Amino acid sequence: MTFEREAFDPETLVPGYHEPVLPTGEPDAATIAASETRTRHWSSSRQGKRIKYGSDEHKQMMCRMFGETFNPYRPSVLKWPTLDDAALHRITSLPIWDIAVQTEGKARLRMAAYARTIADPEMRNALAQNAWEENRHKEVLSKMVQHYGIPLVPEPPYEYPKDPEWAYLVTGYSECIDSLFAFGLFKVAHDSGLFPPELIDTFEPVMQEECRHILLFANWVAWHRRNLNLFQRIAFEWKVFRVWCFLGMERMDLAKSLDADGNEHAQDNNFTVTGAQSVTEQDLSVAKLMATCLSENDRRFAGYDPRLLRPTTMPFLVKCALPILRFFEKHK
Repeated sequence: MTFEREAFDPETLVPGYHEPVLPTGEPDAATIAASETRTRHWSSSRQGKRIKYGSDEHKQMMCRMFGETFNPYRPSVLKWPTLDDAALHRITSLPIWDIAVQTEGKARLRMAAYARTIADPEMRNALAQNAWEENRHKEVLSKMVQHYGIPLVPEPPYEYPKDPEWAYLVTGYSECIDSLFAFGLFKVAHDSGLFPPELIDTFEPVMQEECRHILLFANWVAWHRRNLNLFQRIAFEWKVFRVWCFLGMERMDLAKSLDADGNEHAQDNNFTVTGAQSVTEQDLSVAKLMATCLSENDRRFAGYDPRLLRPTTMPFLVKCALPILRFFEKHK
């Protein structure tokens, strides 16, 4: 099954799912502030009680969190500020836009495809909503590149995954990796002053939504594996191991793409780590960037119920690498 770039209908793909009804018109400042607060802070009404991961209570908690922290912004009313020549050049020269748009295009379909396979109606609805929000991210990026005249290569058709669970795991773990570094880079860009604050503010809801997405994914993994029998669990863990191997190999390669004239370009999938100098004029070391990524990761998750599981693999690896990075940078 093949979908063209704009052909995406989660209500058709996922039985029983209904898209959220968004408010019309431009929201006022008080409405935006209330939405931002609701998106960043959530606690279960059953305070203090320990939960059993994989239980029905755990499932209800993660699904309620995801539904109640929804931010109802509309991409069509986002304000794109006027950029001076230097800021416009910095934005248009970042080698990430083709990958970013296509990644969101694949993510929305992969999540909807997996949601379609889930029997539990609450979990199916939460993952379908996740797919809808990924599509909204794609709309935000598409409107931004159109507004600033950023050239993109033609989008390929999006293929319905043959193994929806594999595709969902690849997308979920990939977001866990990329979001950690994106949080840090976004903070560096915010503090650098090289971009208008209005542009940073426009992307802020998207960044926090990514935090919600990986929070849901981390808890889904725990819920899912606890409800598998022994043989299913072994097969699942083997699949997770293969996913991590696949993502490791993918990030060691350069993505190749063709522009509209047929010229080949290399785009760095590791831009979130190596491209910090594109968003700041400071002499930013790798160790300082990694420390910023960790602190921003903690800040973005701080407002959610502490009993919900957080992604741990990439923060753990970065924490292990930090002393080594600092040692070599000190003696360089």
